[in-house]
Amino acid sequence: MVPFWRRPPCPNVDGQQLLGAAEPHVRWAARGLPQLSSYIDAIERSSERAELGTENKLAGSAARIRSIIDRLIADGSMIAEADGSTHDVRAVAISAGEGEALKRWVLREKASKTIEIGLAYGVSALYICEGLIESGDPHARHVVLDPFQARRFANCGLQVLEEGGVRSLVEYHDEMSQIALAGFLKEGRQFDLGFVDGNHRFDSAFVDLFYLGRLLRKAGVILLDDYNLPGIRRAVSFFLTNLDWSVEETSPKGDSHHWIVLRTADADDNRPFRYFVDF
Repeated sequence: MVPFWRRPPCPNVDGQQLLGAAEPHVRWAARGLPQLSSYIDAIERSSERAELGTENKLAGSAARIRSIIDRLIADGSMIAEADGSTHDVRAVAISAGEGEALKRWVLREKASKTIEIGLAYGVSALYICEGLIESGDPHARHVVLDPFQARRFANCGLQVLEEGGVRSLVEYHDEMSQIALAGFLKEGRQFDLGFVDGNHRFDSAFVDLFYLGRLLRKAGVILLDDYNLPGIRRAVSFFLTNLDWSVEETSPKGDSHHWIVLRTADADDNRPFRYFVDF
């Protein structure tokens, strides 16, 4: 629809401009404020510059994130600003292939609300944030849980997020996942995509998946790291056999990390009270 200030004036039968038939605001501008059109032009130009500035800022953030990811993968280590200690990033960080899968799924699902269990050195969070930025949603938000960030990782994960310019995009919780996730569920929060790389024991992985299955939108996506571990694989098996979850993707042969992409059920859980399928 053409704004009223951009519409041509209505001609009369003699081809003359019929000011009386124009919009009231146009008649008002023509009679007393001829500068209104110039004022509106200035507002539109300012708005266009602001939008362009936001796009350039986001593009710059994405480029900065990528440079940090490349550096961490190439160097394999980093120095914590908190205490000057040196940390071996490769010991726990996801592989480049898994990171690219994370980013790809964020974009594919048009995710704007993501959640991650286990920040560590922040590599996976950087990939997720890169996807969120490239998606262009100004309301995008990434939630991270890691109770060991300070005492085990010397806040290196938060450090790289700050360096990448995305710390404001990330909501960090220094809590165990079984406590924080239950709180999110009570608050009625919902997410589009989750990444699990926390405690690798069966019971912890099971609880993480249990809560994420209720926190994610229907048919949401969960990417799970270290799928080769027996406890992780066993936990996943329950949700595949009992809750109609499905496998969307698995890590290719040759990837240094084994991971799996799950999709939760697209319908409500209406199982009978005693329903159970051995897994």
